[in-house]
Amino acid sequence: MNFHPKDLPISNTYDLKDEKEASEAVEEMVKLGFSDKKGFRVLFPKESRTAKRIGYTITTGVTHGLKQKKEVPDIRYWTYHHDDDHYAIVLIGNDALSELGF
Repeated sequence: MNFHPKDLPISNTYDLKDEKEASEAVEEMVKLGFSDKKGFRVLFPKESRTAKRIGYTITTGVTHGLKQKKEVPDIRYWTYHHDDDHYAIVLIGNDALSELGF
C-alpha cells in the first residue's frame, strides 16, 4: 500500500529550531513511548547544517533512549519535505504501523 508519511496519525508535533530543542523532544517522545497507534512528527528548518544535526539527534536519540528504558527500539521513521521552510520526520512504532494496515 502506498502512502505518504504525512497521512499517518500523529499524537504530537514538535516544531524545533535547534539541537537543544531536539534533545528535549527526544526525551519527551521516549517518555511517552511508541506503543500507541499514533506517531510523532518533528518539523525542523531546512538550513543544511541545522537540519543534519537535528535529524541525527532525533533518530539516534530515540533509538538510544528506548534502549536505555530496556525497550526494543522497533520504530519506523521517514524524513520528507514538509513545506518550503521545513523538513519533517515522522516516527511511529512498527507494531502500530502494522495495525493501521501500512
